Amino acid sequence: MGLPLVPTYHFLDKEEAIEWVKNTDFPKVFKLTRGAGSANVKLVHKKKQAISSINKAFSSGFNVFDHYGVVKERWRKFREGKDSFFGVIKSCYRILNIPRYAKLLPKERFEVCFQDFIPDNEFDIRIIVIGGKAFAIKRLVRKNDFRASGSGNIVYEKHHFDENLIQKSFEFADSLKAQVVAFDYVFDKYQNPLIVEISYGFAIEGYDQCAGYWDKELNFHEGKFDSCEWMVDLVLNEISEK
Repeated sequence: MGLPLVPTYHFLDKEEAIEWVKNTDFPKVFKLTRGAGSANVKLVHKKKQAISSINKAFSSGFNVFDHYGVVKERWRKFREGKDSFFGVIKSCYRILNIPRYAKLLPKERFEVCFQDFIPDNEFDIRIIVIGGKAFAIKRLVRKNDFRASGSGNIVYEKHHFDENLIQKSFEFADSLKAQVVAFDYVFDKYQNPLIVEISYGFAIEGYDQCAGYWDKELNFHEGKFDSCEWMVDLVLNEISEK
């Protein structure tokens, strides 16, 4: 089954990437291969910006940890009442003292990834499939931004989610033979869903307020659930079948 993916362009060769930039249109979304909560995701408006990013990728490279991006995001959440001033101070401290994991990770070099920009999306939909169960959240984009992941503006009520898309997500997970997978959807101008990202992991805390989950027959089971327990059950069941 073909997945409805946002057109994505990945290059391991600098000259090939620059030649593509010369013949494509803008804006485009530039992504590093590592990052979460929209970190390391930027909108590139001009060819000059794209070529600058390519030159950096194939020379000094990009740090995985974006010091100043973290400060800006904590400040934004503080202004919206979703973080404390102490949280902002902590993020400033990270400019001088980056996390240990970031020190261990090498720079991102010798590859670049761009995606088509899908405009006029005020939210994205994330659907997570674990075995025969699925749950979903609706993430609203930041003000004056295009990114939804990590915004902290999340909607959970069941009526926000199209069950046809839930069904498709089960089918996509089966086609990938994935035990655990998260699909992030945006929508084109005809309101057709497009997968902008596929992930194998997610932060559990963001899903604590989900109203319930769907099974493969699209029955909705209202109430709290423990998705980590489902993952453990999947592993134990696989072991017992061997």
